[in-house]
Amino acid sequence: MRRGSNLPAVGTYNQTLVLDLIRRAPEGASRSELAALTGLSAQTLSNVARRLVDEGWVVEGTPVAAGPGKPRTPLRLDPTARCAIGIHLDPAVDTLVVVDLTGAVVAHSQRTPRQTDDTSELVADLAHAVEELLRDAGVARDRVLGVGVAAPGPLDADRGDLFEPPLLLPAWHHAPLAGLLREATGLAVTVEKDVIAAMVGELWTDTAGALDDAIFVYYGAGVGAGLAVDGSPLRGRTGNAGDIAHLVVEPDGPECGCGQHGCLGVAIAPERLLVDAGVLPPKSVVTAPEIRARLAEFAARSGAGDRRVQATVTKAAGSLARGIVQMNNLLDADVVVVGGPLWASLRGAGAAVARAVSESSETATVRGIRLLESRLGTDVAAVGAACLVLDSALTARPTDLLIASR
Repeated sequence: MRRGSNLPAVGTYNQTLVLDLIRRAPEGASRSELAALTGLSAQTLSNVARRLVDEGWVVEGTPVAAGPGKPRTPLRLDPTARCAIGIHLDPAVDTLVVVDLTGAVVAHSQRTPRQTDDTSELVADLAHAVEELLRDAGVARDRVLGVGVAAPGPLDADRGDLFEPPLLLPAWHHAPLAGLLREATGLAVTVEKDVIAAMVGELWTDTAGALDDAIFVYYGAGVGAGLAVDGSPLRGRTGNAGDIAHLVVEPDGPECGCGQHGCLGVAIAPERLLVDAGVLPPKSVVTAPEIRARLAEFAARSGAGDRRVQATVTKAAGSLARGIVQMNNLLDADVVVVGGPLWASLRGAGAAVARAVSESSETATVRGIRLLESRLGTDVAAVGAACLVLDSALTARPTDLLIASR
């Protein structure tokens, strides 16, 4: 548990720390409870609480008598006090959400990415979509903390620049996305790799701490992994952690572009599953939006009992299970969340993956692997991007106390 400080110079840190503790207490927390958790004096805690109430971040609940003495007055987060915008840039569809302070979606929109070679047109179009979403949701701009963008890597998360993400339009290559979108919207912008954003979203909505050490397996146009260690997302030195596409899971499988056979990214690629299931003919050349549309047919056939589709799902689940076991043997997380934009298309895959993981003879864990489905559904990357903004504003970090030398 992080401790507060009674020094006046760290008032902002204390306020953020107290707000984060209130956020994690669905039933609310009293001033005395917060003082005990933070180590702050009663006077300092009272001052912090008063500022949070005055600024509209928290509300005071009805006093509750719990034995002799003064009744306990819980402080609760007001989820509507502020909000954040999340954007997921995907080859097939752009997803935009507005979330409240708990990470709950209050507005949502999707649209097919604009096809253009002009980066400025893409940014202007994205900014217009943001304004439309805020207008339709009736959200005042002064309540918006900022915009988070989730995108395929590789990227420079510190600068908010994209490099050459192979799945996105060439116009996004080498684009200083954060700077361009900040200028176009007038809002603070954060850019993160999609799999890391997805993990952030799961962590933000996990107030019980069940995912403090966990792996998020992301299935979309590509496959990746978001990692959490001690309650924090693992970004890596350059912010591009999570590339698992070249884990070998089918030694006798198809050749990958890297020269190996049976890489995870190829083994469970959406286009391969569509061909194996007979939804597409072999050697088909289809766009990302077309793949997404055909996956709807794939899911419908699976739900109707099509044995070829179900066999394809089972085979893909086995490949994914081998990848999960390999990752968990390395990380010893024992908790794995599976989700992403296209995961829902693989009807029955969750149970098949869980079964394959439990039957694996390769696992080195001593407690077994707990497999969970994402609670954020197909919007996990967009919600996670918005939660990046919330995390930046509402999570107390000791590094914030450092004083930079001139």
